[in-house]
Amino acid sequence: MEFWLSFNNGEEKLRLPVPPSSFEMQTGSTNTTVNLNDVGEINLIGKRRLKAISLASYFPIQDDGLCQYRDFPKPQKCVEMIEKWRDSGRPIRLIITGDSLTINEAMAIESFNYSQKHGPQDIYYSLELKEYRFLNFKATESASNALLKKIVGDTRPTEKEPNKTYTVRAGDTLLTIAKSQYGDTSKKDKLMEKNGIVDENQLPPGKVLVL
Repeated sequence: MEFWLSFNNGEEKLRLPVPPSSFEMQTGSTNTTVNLNDVGEINLIGKRRLKAISLASYFPIQDDGLCQYRDFPKPQKCVEMIEKWRDSGRPIRLIITGDSLTINEAMAIESFNYSQKHGPQDIYYSLELKEYRFLNFKATESASNALLKKIVGDTRPTEKEPNKTYTVRAGDTLLTIAKSQYGDTSKKDKLMEKNGIVDENQLPPGKVLVL
């Protein structure tokens, strides 16, 4: 089984010289347990959680018989590569290939710990990775806006559907009529044009305006 880490669409790659003896890909769902008075506990199935995996092995200073290939990078070089990728703020890709299993996942480096022991200058490490999801921000923003409108309502001003006519009352002005009938005082000019009004102050009560 081969373990590969790659960065920036394969621009930089690291094949682990000594593969981890085992690994476990952790996954699950964001389920929620709710207690209903008449029913008891029910389980609401949520979306899938991010996958997570822990790898542990060592970077050998020389071939000790457990290395999968020759001419592997020095331990210090391996550490520097992983630290650079971690500090870039960008995801890496984990590729695991075997006879019965293939894993190819974009991952974020959650933690990277390493140490040395007495004896050879091998560097022992543990690497914790968590799945990285690439988001379509345009689609995400549209979904967020739709959810916000559902919660608080659409706050954009909407034009009212006016009646076909309006009978002027005492105290009415073109501004107040435009506001009450259209929801927009700027429609005053529309009223004047439709009704042939030259002087906006000439609004005798009882006059019927076409809207």
